[in-house]
Amino acid sequence: MTYAFKAIKANRLKTSLIILSLIFSITSIFLITSISNGVISMYSSMLKSDGDIIITQKNISDTFFSNIDINLIEKINSLDEVIKTSALIVGASMVEDLPIVAVYGVSENRFKNYELVTGKYPKQGEVLLGKSIYESLKNHNEILISNEKFRVSGVFESSIGFENGGAVLTISDASKIFNKSASMIMVNSKIDTDIEKLVNKINIFDKNIEAKSTTNFVDNYNQFKIIKTSSNVISFISFCMGLLTIASILSITINQRKSEFGIKRALGISMNKIVIQIINEALILGFFSFFIALGISKSVLYFIKNSSFLHGYVNGEISLEISVFILFTTLSISILGSIFPALNASKTDPMILIQGDKI
Repeated sequence: MTYAFKAIKANRLKTSLIILSLIFSITSIFLITSISNGVISMYSSMLKSDGDIIITQKNISDTFFSNIDINLIEKINSLDEVIKTSALIVGASMVEDLPIVAVYGVSENRFKNYELVTGKYPKQGEVLLGKSIYESLKNHNEILISNEKFRVSGVFESSIGFENGGAVLTISDASKIFNKSASMIMVNSKIDTDIEKLVNKINIFDKNIEAKSTTNFVDNYNQFKIIKTSSNVISFISFCMGLLTIASILSITINQRKSEFGIKRALGISMNKIVIQIINEALILGFFSFFIALGISKSVLYFIKNSSFLHGYVNGEISLEISVFILFTTLSISILGSIFPALNASKTDPMILIQGDKI
């Protein structure tokens, strides 16, 4: 390991290039993974906040396109296992100068989910604004949503970015704007309820609906699958870029150090020791780059989270699980990127010294 540190110091330019390429690759993997997980976590938290069962329109690709009859609530409430049902409309619209804002139409019994900072919950013709959106608006008394005027009834704060950067209307007002009865219905059941049996009972009420347990819905939500797949593909591309860069730079570096390896071979140092030394060099650089990239990623995510421009819609947290995964990825890049150059170095013939190469 001591020889590895000495070799790194002796080749500072090449070392710097390897570190920069690793930092770029690792940071991109950190940001892509944490932001995609953050988006999924925010929306999942919003869905899980109220209900054991989620009911949407059958065979729709996204909840934005779902439209179910809110009158189903009466039938659902007649079931003995049900404690409470609430309805939600999910949409997006231009609000004042803001090009797109999340707009939620909610039934009255769902208002308690929004923690008031000031004012009161909305009535018809009124809107409750998330703190992030409220602070970015010039007019704090009245706003336009889809060319309809609404008086600001109050402000709420939420740890969920999609809500904190959104606007909440009564479900009747949202229904007029988005031309739908409800996007989804949430059902709260008694503690000892068999959720799957209750789901089957609800599905009988209407052939055009699809009821699922909240856990099942979140686990199989199409948009989450698309986000995760996209994240994995982009992360894999970043992994390959880092791998190719390290292999290329190490190959150039080792080619310039042929005499050094030739002398070691002449002194009887085995091929395995030379390979291990080069891999150790790459691992040291990998560890060093990982912690720099971790610091940069946390800083970037902090600014993203607190950016007034994004209103909390983009957020990401670097969990221990993500950190361990990316550390493993970093070490994999370092090892795989150094193996081929290391094998080439270990095969250096001591006779090349006769050619007059300098160390």
